[in-house]
Amino acid sequence: MWIDTHCHLDAPDFAHDVDAVCARAAARGVLHCVLPAVEVGNFGAVRDLAHRFGYSYALGIHPLCTGRADENDLKRLDHALVGARDDPRLVAVGEIGLDYFVPGLDAARQEHFYGGQLALARRHGLPVIVHVRRSADRLLKHLRRAGVGGIAHAFNGSTQQADEFVKLGFKLGFGGAATFDRALQIRRLAHELPLSALVLETDAPDIPPHWLYQTVQQRAGGKPQGRNEPAELPRIAQVVAQLRGIGLDELAAATVQNAVQALPRLTALLAVPVPGTDN
Repeated sequence: MWIDTHCHLDAPDFAHDVDAVCARAAARGVLHCVLPAVEVGNFGAVRDLAHRFGYSYALGIHPLCTGRADENDLKRLDHALVGARDDPRLVAVGEIGLDYFVPGLDAARQEHFYGGQLALARRHGLPVIVHVRRSADRLLKHLRRAGVGGIAHAFNGSTQQADEFVKLGFKLGFGGAATFDRALQIRRLAHELPLSALVLETDAPDIPPHWLYQTVQQRAGGKPQGRNEPAELPRIAQVVAQLRGIGLDELAAATVQNAVQALPRLTALLAVPVPGTDN
């Protein structure tokens, strides 16, 4: 069994075939997906998809969406978390965080929404799913004060930063980027970090593995970018297992256990058969 700890099935890319996408995932042993929201406007979509397919979801405001968010959105998030208090499929506050890679973003505004959402996560007793892109040290500063755990999604920081996240009780997400030979730091981390620190994810439809990726030149020539989806997770896992020199069964068992530790509400959900499967 595999858990995709981060995918966006509410993205327009899946609007025409989400049922087939989930069926392919289940056929390949991906029996659970965590669906993080990115802004107030898609809270209902991720919740409905999670209930429809037996998955789980998180509610939050993505740093790339803070430019169009307003102060009332933090109140709306708080209200949504109150309303979902008894929903076992709500497992975290996310996707939240800081992004210092994309140009033109207001760093102070990002930090305001990040800090506010950490406070809500603590108030509601929920872990967080954090977006980390050239922002690990600043993220960590807030997390030390907030006292919450969770998952650092698509982790690509240094070994020292990884160690600090782990000390705070975080698991680190690895996905398609680890399949590229040139991703030396990510592959080094996937190899060297304690197995107890890793969870697997796709970030579908984004961060495609190397077998789906098209270069800028290929795309300019009319070859479309391959769409990532949860069914790719076992093949991504095979790369991670090879990097670590362990078997797939060992990696699957460890990463499922790690996901449950990071998102404790998964425990009850994984004891319930997933719709459309015999498990």
